[in-house]
Amino acid sequence: MTEHALRPSEEGDREGLALGRAQGEALGQTLRHMIENVADEGQELACGEYLIGYAVEAAEGLYISREGGLEWQEPDGENVHVEIAVRDAADGRFIPALDVIVTISEQGGAILGSHTHPLLWHPYVYHYGRNWHLPKPGRYRINVRFRAPTFARHDRKNGNRFREGAEITFDGVWINPTSHRSSS
Repeated sequence: MTEHALRPSEEGDREGLALGRAQGEALGQTLRHMIENVADEGQELACGEYLIGYAVEAAEGLYISREGGLEWQEPDGENVHVEIAVRDAADGRFIPALDVIVTISEQGGAILGSHTHPLLWHPYVYHYGRNWHLPKPGRYRINVRFRAPTFARHDRKNGNRFREGAEITFDGVWINPTSHRSSS
């Protein structure tokens, strides 16, 4: 058991907690597939009660909600798609409803931008993401931060969690906006 392990309780019996862990393990496999087989670059690290990961690939089109419908929007000058996954370190499940802010800077320190990454539905892996325009191939710094979630938490034994947000920086991320393995 990890330091963040969940304990059987009135809300989460052993079988239910095992099913939650299985869900987290499946998501972990999916994220590894994204990082290793689809994205150009990616990584996941532990940060307090969270597992935070990123994947970088070619900019991609998205359906955008507009005037009561969905409208397809191709990238407009953007050349990179940055995806962020935030998971529960105790069971590996995805954590929704976060205001994820990503700042990308050149390795030497010049900040290129800071943007909120909204939750994106994806055919096999929810993530927070958006398209970016980066000027040239090189090593970049990706900083990810978010406040503590405001959603309610079930379970007197296990629910007093996620009291703080998190911040993590991935240094030396190789991004080549002109050459991508594939897009999802």
